[in-house]
Amino acid sequence: MKKILFVCTGNSCRSVMAEGLLKDYLSKKGRTDVHVLSAGVSAFGGAGPTPETVEVMRAEHIDVSNHISQPVTPQLVKNADIVFCMEQFQRDILLTQIPESAGKVHLLKTFLNKQRLADPNIADPIGRPKEVYESCLMTIKEAVDRVGRWIVGESGTPQRGDEKWETEG
Repeated sequence: MKKILFVCTGNSCRSVMAEGLLKDYLSKKGRTDVHVLSAGVSAFGGAGPTPETVEVMRAEHIDVSNHISQPVTPQLVKNADIVFCMEQFQRDILLTQIPESAGKVHLLKTFLNKQRLADPNIADPIGRPKEVYESCLMTIKEAVDRVGRWIVGESGTPQRGDEKWETEG
């Protein structure tokens, strides 16, 4: 089984949205061979998602209300086949702690994105109005759709089977 890890700061907003969206995408495609999880570089663990995260995900017909935050650990990164960070500083933290993971740790927004981006980061919506969460969700959804298409082989890249997942981006 392949493992995908989404990483943000507190594991209560962005990575929760990404995890929920990709699980939903893969479920609709009948893919049960991919395990999706999330964690945070500053998460203490044991907390739920923010009310705004639950609300914007509910509008997508995805229930993340039972999510429990967890801190990212070297073992989580090592066990993942691919890791997606929301911001460069999170990627830097992971690469400092686990340098051998460099080939599998990516920024979510730039992964397989052919556009030139002014900002490769997905800003943290915590503490901001619901509209900021909605905008954040749309950015994450676009990126997660690219990841989902890549996994199921609909992105113009070969379908991923049992071989190790590695790509530029």
